[in-house]
Amino acid sequence: MNAPHSGPAPLAPLSLPIEGMTCASCVKRVEKALARVPGVRDVAVNLATERAMVHLEGGQAVDLSALTAAVTQAGYAVPERTTELAVEGMTCASCVGRVERALRKVPGVSEASVNLATERATVRGVAPSDALIAAIARAGYEARTLAPEGDHAEASARKDAERVALQRDLLVATALALPVFLLEMGSHLIPGVHHWIAAHIGVQNSWYLQFVLTTLVMALPGRRFYVHGIPALWRLAPDMNSLVAVGTTAAYAYSLVATFAPGMLPTGTVNVYYEAAAVIVALILLGRFLEARAKGRTSQAIQRLVGLQAKVAHVVRDGREVDVPITGVKAGDTVAVRPGERVPVDGELVEGHSFVDESMVTGEPIPVEKTAGSAVVGGTVNQQGAFMLRATAVGGQTVLAQIIRLVEQAQGSKLPIQAVVDKVTLWFVPAVMAAALLTFVLWLVWGPSPSLSYALVNAVAVLIIACPCAMGLATPTSIMVGTGRGAEMGVLFRKGEALQLLKDARVVAVDKTGTLTEGRPSLTDLEVAPGFDEAHVLRLIAAVEARSEHPIARAIVQAAEARGLALPSLDAFESVTGMGVRATVAGARVEVGADRYMRSLGLPVEVFADTAERLGNEGKSPLYAAVDGQLAAIVAVADPIKPSTPAAIAALHALGLKVAMITGDNARTARAIAARLGIDEVVAEVLPEGKVATLQRLKSTHGRVAFVGDGINDAPALAEADVGLAIGTGTDVAMEAADVVLMSGHLQGVPNAIALSRATLGNIRQNLFWAFAYNTALIPVAAGLLYPAYGVLLSPVFAAGAMALSSVFVLGNALRLRRFQPPLAAA
Repeated sequence: MNAPHSGPAPLAPLSLPIEGMTCASCVKRVEKALARVPGVRDVAVNLATERAMVHLEGGQAVDLSALTAAVTQAGYAVPERTTELAVEGMTCASCVGRVERALRKVPGVSEASVNLATERATVRGVAPSDALIAAIARAGYEARTLAPEGDHAEASARKDAERVALQRDLLVATALALPVFLLEMGSHLIPGVHHWIAAHIGVQNSWYLQFVLTTLVMALPGRRFYVHGIPALWRLAPDMNSLVAVGTTAAYAYSLVATFAPGMLPTGTVNVYYEAAAVIVALILLGRFLEARAKGRTSQAIQRLVGLQAKVAHVVRDGREVDVPITGVKAGDTVAVRPGERVPVDGELVEGHSFVDESMVTGEPIPVEKTAGSAVVGGTVNQQGAFMLRATAVGGQTVLAQIIRLVEQAQGSKLPIQAVVDKVTLWFVPAVMAAALLTFVLWLVWGPSPSLSYALVNAVAVLIIACPCAMGLATPTSIMVGTGRGAEMGVLFRKGEALQLLKDARVVAVDKTGTLTEGRPSLTDLEVAPGFDEAHVLRLIAAVEARSEHPIARAIVQAAEARGLALPSLDAFESVTGMGVRATVAGARVEVGADRYMRSLGLPVEVFADTAERLGNEGKSPLYAAVDGQLAAIVAVADPIKPSTPAAIAALHALGLKVAMITGDNARTARAIAARLGIDEVVAEVLPEGKVATLQRLKSTHGRVAFVGDGINDAPALAEADVGLAIGTGTDVAMEAADVVLMSGHLQGVPNAIALSRATLGNIRQNLFWAFAYNTALIPVAAGLLYPAYGVLLSPVFAAGAMALSSVFVLGNALRLRRFQPPLAAA
């Protein structure tokens, strides 16, 4: 430890997580490494908590990257973590850019992404949360950390309170602004109103009344714009609130002078614009209220998923059922599920029988039969039966919790297209203020009389029309609605950028086993010779194969059990090397094996020649069975194609995509399946690294490639593809190598995901076109470009209405994605 240091007061210590320490010598090594960094006064490393407290010299600032580098050079690691923050006060795209810049300046932040629609910031790095919150506060916004599982109830309550407050302010602003609008605009539009006001109220008294009402509008419901907008101006970081504040204050201040000190204004310019200030506040509050309502609908997918979680579980404790909150269920607990109830947690049936509606996980509406040993997923709906389950996953480990987490991650992410938007919007508000100032100067110098009035009105119109709310909402709202709709269809986008990349795919490469096929062998063909009964022969064959654990043998036994056939007793079992097996079953001699085994027994397999040829063309290897020295049957076991696969391949072709199959299976079987399904290209007998090489070749030949696999043994290929899609099973959501998880376990999710990707990106392009084209086109109109030729000027009131309409249009367009219909409905 260093000696006490005199001088400036030391800064608050930095807390740094350290990985890799195992003993006291590690602690000393890390302390020495950190102490050598310039600006560090004192270091204390704790092995138990695996953290280093770094005290800095007073007045010194130390880059966290230097501390991280010192720890790394000493042979240890400073792990990065992801921090989720809720950010309040953002209103437009420039706010997003400002918060991101503030976060990226914090030492130790490697990546920061802010989403206007979800009002969240995702920060990656080693910076502590309080430093991030302080940086956001300095930028003029409020932030707080989110719990790892999110605080959906609190967030929903806060959003509801915000909507109620906006509705209240809107009603107050409307009630106060309406008389102002009628008094002033009525006088301009209807000559009789002007005379009536002059005769009964008096023009000056009318202005006094407008002053009082407008002051109330700005001081009460409009206060939010000035509280946030004016400080942002002082920080030289203007936002949408600043535009509204400057525009309305300019109109109000001018009217104030005209009302109480008209001698200060040039002759002919004594007019009031109270109605502009009051009605602009009311209209922008209307836009904010409609935005808040629409934003609530964009996040309904998450809300519905959260609503699927049961609140109470019937847990068996000390031999009796006790109702406990869902948070009180522990792994290993026995839980009772009654008819019609939601399954509270993930588990395995230990008693009972029922059918469970798993559509919330897989997107498929047909209930699934559950018996003892079956896995069930929390949040699914039990039908008529009752059962007991043993809890296998609770809390944040359940499938539903993982789904919610994945959807939230996707909704909070940014697409590559957003980078262009961010660059533009970062400078948009300052550019608008410059344009408004230029408009004011041009009209003041060259405008018709009264030029000051024209200059003021047109400058205010420019400020109001150009608020970039729609720009900030264009992309994130579409992502929110698109990924939410995907979750409802059983398509989970783990990464938001997969939405953009998937639409550009030219080739869909698929694994065979478990993707195109069921992934487990089953009895597909059984044909008996004349004089033999099919059920009797199957019983005898299954009895012989019951001695074997080979997958083919298990498939035959399962087929017999599925038909309800009781297997007879077996004697004198013998395996004939390279040929097959023989045994005595219920007094009959039974031999099962390949064609060469039958020929060695002197039995003519040519009886089944046609069937054998068909099976060979289908890529199946036939087996033969003899009973008491007579050829009795030909049998084929294969991995059957999933019923949904042919339609899925056809749908991919209809979307204009090539389909390639990459498999480790033998070439003959692969080609047979490809021929049946109409697959364009086959690559067979390849190891995992061979799949990666094949994907690289497909990319260089065709362009972007999407790969579909089962998410476990296909991890290298899923990572190599431009977009990896994992066929999920509904019980293992967190497949780290995949960009998209298809919960249904069927290939039909692939065309659905691609179609949704195209629809979402199309929606984003529409939103961005509207937002940018709208602002680009209307700023010159607001500035008075049409006045010299057509005498047309845009009133600030109409500018405010049009600005609010722009944001509402973008949100309404994004909400259309909720009605997206997939090419393939759930089977």
